Amino acid sequence: MQHMALSPARANLALATLFLGMFVLGSGELLVVGVLDRIAADFQVTIPASGTVVTAYALGLAIGGPILTALTIKRDKRTVLIGAVALFIACNLIAVLTTDYTQFLLLRFLIGALQGLFISGAFIAGTSVVAPERTGRAIGIVISGVAVSGALGVPLGTLVGQTLGWRGSFMAIVVGAVVTLIGTVALIPTVPPADANAGHQARYAFAPRVLAVLFLNFIVFSATFAALTYLVPFLHSVTGISGATLSVFLLAYGVATAIGSIRGGTFADWNAERTLIIGSIGLTVSLLALYFVGTIAWLVGLVLIAWGLSFYSIVPSLQVRVITLAGPGGHLAQSLPVSAANVGIAFGAFAGGVATDKYTASATVITGLLLALVTIAVAWGTSFLKPPVVEQPSPATALADTVREPANPICHA
Repeated sequence: MQHMALSPARANLALATLFLGMFVLGSGELLVVGVLDRIAADFQVTIPASGTVVTAYALGLAIGGPILTALTIKRDKRTVLIGAVALFIACNLIAVLTTDYTQFLLLRFLIGALQGLFISGAFIAGTSVVAPERTGRAIGIVISGVAVSGALGVPLGTLVGQTLGWRGSFMAIVVGAVVTLIGTVALIPTVPPADANAGHQARYAFAPRVLAVLFLNFIVFSATFAALTYLVPFLHSVTGISGATLSVFLLAYGVATAIGSIRGGTFADWNAERTLIIGSIGLTVSLLALYFVGTIAWLVGLVLIAWGLSFYSIVPSLQVRVITLAGPGGHLAQSLPVSAANVGIAFGAFAGGVATDKYTASATVITGLLLALVTIAVAWGTSFLKPPVVEQPSPATALADTVREPANPICHA
């Protein structure tokens, strides 16, 4: 990973721009949850059918993001970020104007893929403008944009959507993306591309040691979203919370995730392996406590804060470990944690849905708890993994390889 000698002020401005981009694009991903009813009515589809909007976006992130990252691996990352945001704006504008639901789904897939491309480019740019010992903190700042989008962007987007319609909320995202584009052009420096091609990068990015941490990423998000997806029904039926009070509890969780992501970056610089173990234990204890104190509102509030802090304190370390273990494949590997996270979100939501259908709202917490127990074991196991040892050829060997002629031209034709 290349690091540029920027002044602290310039580096902070670049990180602030990347934070804004993650916030805007993250809000664009999540706000549809609050306006699904409007989208369903506008396109004349059922509410369950409109849920495919969420699925299409997740597939775009999980599949399209890494593909676009591989295709642009040899491009300057500043150019990639500018292109990703510009196309994000264009696709959202077309989505606002379309009246065809199939076309709308395709656009959501493309927008998700562009967000995945932006995320990978943002991590590379963010870690390039700081010293190597501040890599985790830079990643934490970038990731916190997503956390804040969940805490503030989604409620605000939903409010706009309920007032001006879902198309109005999409236009608000476009405005934010335009500001991000201007900031990217003005404040993000040139970031040289990877030296190797996509095939060479993939050899390291998909090595077993990297896949093991990606599996941990998958389990962490599965455990969280098995319970989080159905948190509102849990708070309704078990804790007895509704109305404005419900929003306060959700906001407390969202703010905790934002704080956790920033502090998690510092912990990742300290010791990413140990942070994953401690964070997994915190996640498990939080879900266990939520099950036992679910009927006591003020204790539930404290548990939600602990849960948000534990969950998002893990995320920067997951990113750092994937990049570190990928070695020369770090540029391509940047995009893989978000793919693993989205698959984990989908699986966790599915598992929690099965649990709540067959049992009660509390069963979703138990489902998350069981998955969280697995994260402790996997976090401990992956802590022993080491980065690849890459042999650098000596200058004499490299020169000899360059000028060496084939012994038999016919055999090499």
